[in-house]
Amino acid sequence: MISSLQGTVLHAGADVVEVDVGGMGFTVAVPPDVARSAHVGERIRLHTSLIVREDALSLYGFAQRAECALFGILLGVTGVGPKSALGVLSALDVDEIAQAVADDDDAPFRRVSGIGPKTAKLIVVQLAGKLAPPAPGGSPAAGAPQAVSARVVAALVGLGWSDRIAADAVARVAAEASAAELAQVPTMLRLTLAQLGPARAEAGRG
Repeated sequence: MISSLQGTVLHAGADVVEVDVGGMGFTVAVPPDVARSAHVGERIRLHTSLIVREDALSLYGFAQRAECALFGILLGVTGVGPKSALGVLSALDVDEIAQAVADDDDAPFRRVSGIGPKTAKLIVVQLAGKLAPPAPGGSPAAGAPQAVSARVVAALVGLGWSDRIAADAVARVAAEASAAELAQVPTMLRLTLAQLGPARAEAGRG
C-alpha cells in the first residue's frame, strides 16, 4: 500500500499531478484544488490511496489525511467507485459531508457530477454512524480525526451498540478530548466505553 507520497511536482493538470519521488514519476488523481495549488518544481506531500484493478494500478491523493480516510469510507458505499468518491471530495469538504450525513440530507451529494439520486441517498444511509457527528456550529465534534472516529464507532457497533448511540458517544468524548487522545484509537475507544458506562451493549440497541 502506498499511503503517502512526497516529492517534486513534474506536471499538474486539472485533476491530476505527476510527482517525482526518488527518480520515479507517480501520476496521482487529485481534487481540483490540490491540482491548482501544485506548481512544477515545487515540493508536494499527498496522502494517497492505491486502487488495484486487474488492468491498472491507480493512485488517488489528498492534501489531508482525513480526506484520504473518508475517500476509503466512501468506496464502501454501494455504487460509489474511486472516480465518484473523488468527485464527492472535490465538491464537498470533510465537514460538509459529515453535516449532510448527520442531517440525513442527500441534496449536497445529488449536486455532485456523476452522483444520481439513488447513489446520493445510499451515501447518506451507508455513512450514517461511520463519521463523527458534527458539533453545534456545523463542524465535526472538536475536529476529531475522521479515520479514528470511524474506527471507534465501528468497534462499538461490533460490541453491540447501535450506530447512532456509538456515534453520539464518540462525539461527546471528542468534544472534551485532547489532541493526543483524538489521534489514538485505543484511547478514544477506552474513553468512549467509559462514557457509555457499564450498561450492557444490548441495552443501547434501538
